[in-house]
Amino acid sequence: MRSKGWARNCGRPMRWCSRRPATAWRFSRVLTPFVARVIIANPLQVKAIAQAHSKTDKIDAGTLASLQAAGYLPQIWTPDAATESKRRLAARRYQVVRHRTRIKNEVHSILHAHLIPKCPHADLFGARGRVWLARQPLPDDERAAVDRHARELDRLAEDLTVLDREIAQAAIDDPAVRRLITITGVNLTVAAGIIAAIGDISRFKSPQKLVSYFGLNPRVWQSGLGAAHHGRISKVGRSHARAMLVEAACAAAKAPGPLHAFFVRIRARRGHQIAAVAVARKLTVLCWHSLTRGEDYHWARPALVANKTRAMELQAGHPQQKGSRRGPAYAYNVKALRDQEMLVATQAERSYERLVA
Repeated sequence: MRSKGWARNCGRPMRWCSRRPATAWRFSRVLTPFVARVIIANPLQVKAIAQAHSKTDKIDAGTLASLQAAGYLPQIWTPDAATESKRRLAARRYQVVRHRTRIKNEVHSILHAHLIPKCPHADLFGARGRVWLARQPLPDDERAAVDRHARELDRLAEDLTVLDREIAQAAIDDPAVRRLITITGVNLTVAAGIIAAIGDISRFKSPQKLVSYFGLNPRVWQSGLGAAHHGRISKVGRSHARAMLVEAACAAAKAPGPLHAFFVRIRARRGHQIAAVAVARKLTVLCWHSLTRGEDYHWARPALVANKTRAMELQAGHPQQKGSRRGPAYAYNVKALRDQEMLVATQAERSYERLVA
């Protein structure tokens, strides 16, 4: 929506802006000192303007004013400066990761085009993988492209390290992030991204509201008293937060626990991809309950959580502890303690299976 106009509120002009949120927030910061209130309308829900036959700035402003006077103008929550900074960090990291993935796919496509077999090493872009890549017979122009992509990957890795340090420094003292990393599959990056996307958890009255905010709710079609038909997820909301939740769901599905049992049950009926999205939705519900109640995940593994916390501290630039002094994260290196926690998680998984059965 590109509508704009002026209205009156308490004797002072009130600015209407229904542009996309990234631009609307900049207008909001500029106009806030000069008006009584700035309202940012949700363009996806303001259908009266998009479907109007006559569309001018003056008509759009009048339509927005009428909707606001009637109480039907859907407003967007405006984050504070700290939340907006966290969102920018999460978005930049997501863009760097996407760019790095795109470059890796281009290298794989070059190898595939010249019928070069799969790399025998686990990581094609690691030290051993690059040595193997340098020995492959490629034309000179393709070799130059691969070398250029390798240099770009090195530069992106440096940018990613800087962004990870900034994210860790911003989240090191956040109790909400420390609470979310107790959930299986959720690491620092995912927890910080979720907190940045949510902002104030109190604005979501139920976990279903948060699921809809991330676009993980299925579309529903129903007419009259007929049966409801559910389709694909709506995908309305912050795409990178939804992608991080799906990535965390894939990690949680590999670890023993109730989430693994839930993933296996859905996969048997609907397939791998739908099961991963279902686990992501389950993680969203767990995040809402954890943040609302102020409680850690019930089936958290203490040694693993301590290891995540210590990794977050090191990523933020805290000094390493050397010598005989050992912190709580050292328990994760003890195989007996690690196996004991895995056994408890496996018992929780069996209990969930019996409950569902």
